[in-house]
Amino acid sequence: MTMTPFALQYARPQTGEPAAPYAFDQAEQVNVLAGGGYAAEDTALLARLGSTASTAGSKTHWDD
Repeated sequence: MTMTPFALQYARPQTGEPAAPYAFDQAEQVNVLAGGGYAAEDTALLARLGSTASTAGSKTHWDD
């Protein structure tokens, strides 16, 4: 019988960040959808993801 640490029974392999259905528009400084609309105005997207914030700001500003 081999012993497996308890935590390893529930560990999952780390996956990359999920692909966001929007992209950052450098010129307008906002996240935009493929159709050209603002990601922050898509209520269904916000309900599903919780926000459209990128991780770039949180690495430089503590209050993002």
